[in-house]
Amino acid sequence: MPLRTIAGALIHDVPRFLRVPWIEMRNRNESITGDGRGIRCNWEFTSDLHIAKVFPSAGARLMRKAFTQWPIAMFSGAPAPSPAGDPQVSFVIGHRGLDRLPHLLATLRSIVGQTDVAVECVVVEQSATREIESRLPPWVRYVHTPSTDDYNRAWTLNAGVAAARGEVVILHDNDMLVPARYAAECIARANEGWDFMELKRFTFYLDEARTREVFETGQVPAGVPSTIVQNLLGATIAARRSAYLAIGGFDQSFVGWGGEDNEFWERAEVGGKAYRFGYLPFLHLFHAPQKGKLLGNDAPAVKRYQELRAVPAEERIKRLLRR
Repeated sequence: MPLRTIAGALIHDVPRFLRVPWIEMRNRNESITGDGRGIRCNWEFTSDLHIAKVFPSAGARLMRKAFTQWPIAMFSGAPAPSPAGDPQVSFVIGHRGLDRLPHLLATLRSIVGQTDVAVECVVVEQSATREIESRLPPWVRYVHTPSTDDYNRAWTLNAGVAAARGEVVILHDNDMLVPARYAAECIARANEGWDFMELKRFTFYLDEARTREVFETGQVPAGVPSTIVQNLLGATIAARRSAYLAIGGFDQSFVGWGGEDNEFWERAEVGGKAYRFGYLPFLHLFHAPQKGKLLGNDAPAVKRYQELRAVPAEERIKRLLRR
């Protein structure tokens, strides 16, 4: 790494890193606002935290502070305890194929570790045959949708929400470990009157070796994250189930990787009360990039997003509700 980059980080980033709470750390050219609880990033798309790239030990320290305050609880018992009464929160996860099954099972273990709120998990498999049904824990509710040429995540989420019983639904990816109070925090924000909630502050990405350690031990590893991402929209979004349905759910015209979370959130901001002050940390498990992601802005789903964002969000809601 060039000496100029190291010197710049020492002068501009390290003093702030040593001074501010972990939740307020940002890159030097970025601005944030807070609401007394969380942080809103005042820029549109994601950014990697620079100091963690220059000084990996700083990234490890920030991750340790974040998960000390908001720990992940990986459930190790069997069978999982059943919630008393109806669930308040339904995690909805779309899935396809066997390659990501270890990621899904690890994610489920962090969901079972939720505290202070009754949860359920609905896993929607999109495949020609029921490949993972028999491999899931017995407490998971399984839904099957037919296979498509390419993965249609929006379809799986809509099917999962249709089966969900919770007042609040969390539209969740199969590769993201969640802190133990995530569902409880979603309920708390919903009780304040919010319809849609994006609570992520930092997403810590694990490398392949540490991800394998999660699979083998069932525990969250210590060490250095490969990347720390700010302002990640999607991968896990919470919503009142009624509000989700009122804006038309996810748009199933998105096929393959990219765009559907951004498009959904644009409708959420005009169709309800949307909270986007992040204060929770999340842990992303390593996997090879999806084929669409390698195409970047040329991915068909990303192009679809660029087409749709030219249409007012209110009109998009009307179109989806008519379908």
